Amino acid sequence: MLRLITFLDEVTGTELVLPVTPASYQWPHEAILETVRVDQLGDLNFFGGKKMGSATLTDCILPAQAYPFLSPGAGTNPWAYLEQLERWIDQGTVLRWLVSGTPVNASVLLEGVVYREQDGTNDLYADITYRQYQRPETPVIPAQADGTGATVRESATGAAAQRSYTVQSGDTLWAISKAYYGDGSLCWRLAAANDIPNANLIQPGRTLTIPPMDALPAAAEKPPSARTAAATTTTWDADAKRWAVQLKKEEAYFG
Repeated sequence: MLRLITFLDEVTGTELVLPVTPASYQWPHEAILETVRVDQLGDLNFFGGKKMGSATLTDCILPAQAYPFLSPGAGTNPWAYLEQLERWIDQGTVLRWLVSGTPVNASVLLEGVVYREQDGTNDLYADITYRQYQRPETPVIPAQADGTGATVRESATGAAAQRSYTVQSGDTLWAISKAYYGDGSLCWRLAAANDIPNANLIQPGRTLTIPPMDALPAAAEKPPSARTAAATTTTWDADAKRWAVQLKKEEAYFG
């Protein structure tokens, strides 16, 4: 199955699918280990949290010709692709980096792009470097009538009895649901509470109502992309040393 590598600006809905899938990609999953030297014990290693990933896609072809191996719908103006990448770099746009048919789905910032011509075809070859992005979480404690600033929470759910939140650039409903309810998967019900058709697309500046957990409505039908992701299973083949990705046949089509 041909992999499609995509950068998506969730705020504007702008999507850039690489016109030619690179020969390879990589994405690290690492921890921060801190070493402390203790007298008479030597060096001790301690877990210091998750390390943010970073990677570079090398020799990405931005074509000037309609080759038969192009991704579906690909254009043949290499400068148009380059201009979009440079705009995202200059603006510091938070993007989703996705690889079709895999669990790869990360929030990233583009660090830079290096491009060149090398074979006289007018094609551009680009190296795209990006780093994982995590929005800093700042707790918001609303002032109460008594002026104490204490947060009123429901004892049964832990959710605030009355809340609202203004969406910031780079926010996702999953992260907002995780922050307020401790469960990111409630994003679909939070979307329904705010009449948002697609929980994957929210606009900065919009004020969300954050109801108590037990007041959240049932989730609306998920969009095809989310249903496809939910219907996709991944298994590790130890002999082949690779991940196998399969879409359940009974859920392979969403009409």
